[in-house]
Amino acid sequence: MRIPTSIKLHKASKTLELHYGPSERYSLSAEFLRVHSPSAEVQGHGKPVLQSGKLHVGLQRIEPAGNYALKLCFDDGHDSGLFSWDYLYRLASDQQQLWDDYLATLAAAGKSRDPDESAVKLML
Repeated sequence: MRIPTSIKLHKASKTLELHYGPSERYSLSAEFLRVHSPSAEVQGHGKPVLQSGKLHVGLQRIEPAGNYALKLCFDDGHDSGLFSWDYLYRLASDQQQLWDDYLATLAAAGKSRDPDESAVKLML
């Protein structure tokens, strides 16, 4: 299990910074974390639910969940799902591939990262 040695929430840039020792550092956007939330709402029950329109989402706060995870509270009201240390490290270390896969899935579904564009597409 990889436990961060330092965790910093940057509200202005909407990022969560994770350090693993002196040389391993990751910056995860709130949008990335929100669309990859481990919650049942996002992960479904074996069938993930595609999240769209989360471009401007931010993190309000982070809370420890025992000694094994973080609870991330987003400004869109989402605050379920615990980000275990293992899951956070996987998100951080595989960030580029996970992001590329998300963008491809979003495009294939005809959805947008922008909440305003998502609403327009629904109306059409």
